[in-house]
Amino acid sequence: MKPDIEELRKKYIENPPEGMTSRDIRHMSEEALLDMDYFLNDDELDDDFGEEGFYIF
Repeated sequence: MKPDIEELRKKYIENPPEGMTSRDIRHMSEEALLDMDYFLNDDELDDDFGEEGFYIF
């Protein structure tokens, strides 16, 4: 499933992440934009293993 790159780009142009400008977003490659989105939303994708003390010894 490939997200719509232009919608993603528009989202970040309108509200760029801290330390970036809308100009930075406009000039990003599709891959860089997808990577940035992944890392900014990584906490939403986690399955929470390790955060509640689930360890295998």
